[in-house]
Amino acid sequence: MKKNFTALFLTFAASLYCHAYTLQGTVNNTDGQAVQNAKVHLTVSGNETFTDNQGKFVLSGEENGSNAIQLSSKMPSNFSLNGSILNYSQSNGSPLQIKIFDFVGNQIFSETLQGQGSLDLSQTVKSKGNYLARVKMGSAQETIRFTSDGNKSSVMAFASHAKVLKKSLAETLEVTADGYDTLRVALTNLDTTLTLILSKTFKEQTYAFGYALKNSPTPSKGCGVTSKLQEVGSNPNAKKYSLNSAGLNREYWVTLPKNYDNKKPYKILFAMHCMGSNAEDFTYHTPDQDHPSPYYGQQELDKNNEFIFVAPRGDTDGMPWRTSDNKDHIFFDELLTLLEENYCIDTSRVFVTGFSFGSMVTNSLAQVFQHRIRAVAVYAVADWNIYIPQNAGKPIAWMDVHGTQDGLCSYDRVDSSVDRILANNGPDGTDARGEKAEKYPGYGPHVCYDFKNVDPRFPVKLCTWNGGHQWTAYDEGNWQNTWVPKEVYNFFDQF
Repeated sequence: MKKNFTALFLTFAASLYCHAYTLQGTVNNTDGQAVQNAKVHLTVSGNETFTDNQGKFVLSGEENGSNAIQLSSKMPSNFSLNGSILNYSQSNGSPLQIKIFDFVGNQIFSETLQGQGSLDLSQTVKSKGNYLARVKMGSAQETIRFTSDGNKSSVMAFASHAKVLKKSLAETLEVTADGYDTLRVALTNLDTTLTLILSKTFKEQTYAFGYALKNSPTPSKGCGVTSKLQEVGSNPNAKKYSLNSAGLNREYWVTLPKNYDNKKPYKILFAMHCMGSNAEDFTYHTPDQDHPSPYYGQQELDKNNEFIFVAPRGDTDGMPWRTSDNKDHIFFDELLTLLEENYCIDTSRVFVTGFSFGSMVTNSLAQVFQHRIRAVAVYAVADWNIYIPQNAGKPIAWMDVHGTQDGLCSYDRVDSSVDRILANNGPDGTDARGEKAEKYPGYGPHVCYDFKNVDPRFPVKLCTWNGGHQWTAYDEGNWQNTWVPKEVYNFFDQF
């Protein structure tokens, strides 16, 4: 029997171990269009071709088992193969154990056989395909690769170890085409037909200044870092910290998102307080007209926990924010750097907002921190009675909410603040001051005007309403019906 099997095995090794295959298919893009001239490449065998003008390809060849299976140098004497029939003889008390797997690795047959006899491999599987039979008796073990059409089987080869299962899955189809992401598909059967979909490569547009809308996050140095900041106080919603800046002891409050992850870049929002309030009031306060909810209502809207919220404190020269020098600017610059070094921040999504004096300092920062601040939202802005540096000549996204009856931060002077921004927000940094906004006409609901002649990456928005010096603007009812937080949230969210 052994001699007969050896002759049979050599015949199989010569005629079946190299298995002819035809791999064919179609390559389309996500729009259903055929991708022409895509390179279709088998990474192990090196066989390759290109798609035609209909996206079709055909790869023909022989599946060389030597890439996946090493033949046994000799057969064990206690089992043998004749066609699809496995013959076995129990000689040492050890039963024959046989397990059959498909090429995905699923076990589809398992049986332990005693004594002597035979097993027809073709009867162990019901579906057409390629299979692996692992046969073990005592210390003797072989792995048999065979194909079946559902009725009969053809043996492909023997292997000396069970590692063949993983090795047989090593072939990978790689598809590449200009303008598309590379597609790789692990193949368990080369004799098949495929429909493949390529995704167009997304190349984020870059600019000499600023970012594309919806750009990928730009992680700060603090990503992956455990914060070293030491809190000096707290309330139920925020922690208090201190910083010496420009010779002044400054304080600031920080609220991290729930389940903060130091490997995920977060947006950051600075809430600048107004006169009559301090920084902590905008982190935790009984709801009222100026403090309906923390951080100008933005924390409540941050349902996906995308923001780190910060409330710096002014109050260093008898005024809410400094009126005659740049020490608040130095403080902001150093504070932002410190936070970016200790927390994982998306440096391309830094936002600042504030009311009254808080809007004045926000607007002041917007003149020179265009390289660090993506957008600001100011409420009742004024460009006087505050330190205002010469504009750096760069664009910035900017929004103002202003009441037509505001006599403190005069509504009549709002165009002055708007024009400071429009001077640099036209396409490619050009002057867009020729455009005038539509404003509240004296009746009806508020009016929000989006300037049309600005660069879309640096939008400018002016919302006017029938009210006085108040940031929680409303059309009906009272401050509890304010539309401002949601309008500002949407303005920031476009980036």
